[in-house]
Amino acid sequence: MGSSVGEHLGVGPGGQSFRVRWAGATDTGLRRAHNEDSLIMKPPLFAIADGMGGHAHGDLASRAVVEALADLSSLERVEPSDVIEALREATTYISENTDEGDNGTGTTVTGCAFAAHEQEPYFAVFNVGDSRTYALLGERLTRITVDHSVVQELINAGLLAEEEAESHPEANVVTRAVGFGAEPVPDYFLVPIMPNLRLLSCSDGLTKELHDDQIEQIMNENSDPAKAVDALVNAALDSGGRDNVTAIILEVVQAPSIDDIDRTVPRATV
Repeated sequence: MGSSVGEHLGVGPGGQSFRVRWAGATDTGLRRAHNEDSLIMKPPLFAIADGMGGHAHGDLASRAVVEALADLSSLERVEPSDVIEALREATTYISENTDEGDNGTGTTVTGCAFAAHEQEPYFAVFNVGDSRTYALLGERLTRITVDHSVVQELINAGLLAEEEAESHPEANVVTRAVGFGAEPVPDYFLVPIMPNLRLLSCSDGLTKELHDDQIEQIMNENSDPAKAVDALVNAALDSGGRDNVTAIILEVVQAPSIDDIDRTVPRATV
């Protein structure tokens, strides 16, 4: 495992400048022979994908998604329709490059892109499946995305406690994915690009090994994105490393000051 790092100066639609830096890492884990996770860190888009369907097809599915999203790198800002179209292209590629009649190949995806709302710079956070994106502002970690999974639906219905989810027989069953011959249906959330904000996107190889409070503690103890990413992945491995582990941390180094107290994290669902 080795962190990949970068930095970017962006300009919002109203001429406001912002600067971000990032780091990402992926590891096969301790029990898997192959890594089915893929990631992209290429402005204006940062995302991770966790493939399903056996190592060959899982690799193909997650790689298809990040390569389709990479085609958006010529844009300054991304619209929800851009993400949808990229995921559709990936779905078509997956269908055309897996066994005929094979509807068992797909991938989760989550991440963020530079976007705009009311002429101000925002992150558009998106997800399909049970990979997650979090926000850390100050010392508080907030889970932005909502898992598309059977256990999350049971939790939402009050039929299952959060702490019981991991041991549930259907803990790994997702209700949405990219692939499987289906139309991709991502959720979107708008988050203002604000000073000191850090976003974490990760596969479930991290969140099934570490509770949210452990993630929060590690991120608070490591202000540098590269050190934080390495610490998170290593902690997941130390906890068992049962799955591939992938994480990206995107930190806002410079951004316009925010005076509107109603602009919280997350801001809204698109």
